[in-house]
Amino acid sequence: MNLNITNTVSKSTNYKGFLFDLIIYISIMFLVREIYIPKVGFIANGLYWSFTTLIIATWRMKVRNVTWKELGLRKPENLWRTLGVSSIILAATMLSLIAFNILIDLLPFSLGADTSSESAVSKFGNLKGNWGHFFLIIPFILLESMLEELLDRGFLMNWIEKLFSSTSFATVIAVILQAAIFGFRHSNDFSERSITVGIIGLVMGIAYVKFGRNLWPLIIAHCVLNSGSMIGRVID
Repeated sequence: MNLNITNTVSKSTNYKGFLFDLIIYISIMFLVREIYIPKVGFIANGLYWSFTTLIIATWRMKVRNVTWKELGLRKPENLWRTLGVSSIILAATMLSLIAFNILIDLLPFSLGADTSSESAVSKFGNLKGNWGHFFLIIPFILLESMLEELLDRGFLMNWIEKLFSSTSFATVIAVILQAAIFGFRHSNDFSERSITVGIIGLVMGIAYVKFGRNLWPLIIAHCVLNSGSMIGRVID
């Protein structure tokens, strides 16, 4: 992994400022999830949580004079290379998850039960054989996938990296911490699901650094990954 600290955010780092930003951002990220509106369903609530966090991130970026383009939301130089990188990210993600599933029984501790299948029904409805419902909700799933890459790899990772930029391992710390937060946020516990999602975040974080800090290959890979998961629930 390239350990060189990016100058994306600023040349002179305001450590207290970035720490302040992260405290606000992470606090809002988790506190807003305590507000759940049952009548509108999980998808609408999820988008409400993400857009609220997006507003906070954009606000703090404006304070630091940083744009989303600088963090990686910029036009790819080559479409085919972007698709190729997305394919590499997908393959790396799947291989990492397969390896984890093989090694999980060798762990020296027990993990919480993976209830993702049951919770998916309560979140998205019964998708089995229901293609109409799939096409109804998939645009929102793709939008949420994009928002997660903007927020977790684009904003959170860069801000953590800047906070630790006085160390030689700032990028490594940023990749690991954002993946841990990403995994924990999806289950609020230490379980098979949180580790699985954390592994996805870890692969995405490494890919973000290794492939030029452009968010589009990650967004494409994340969208395909989540689409495949939802299709699996339809045909399962």
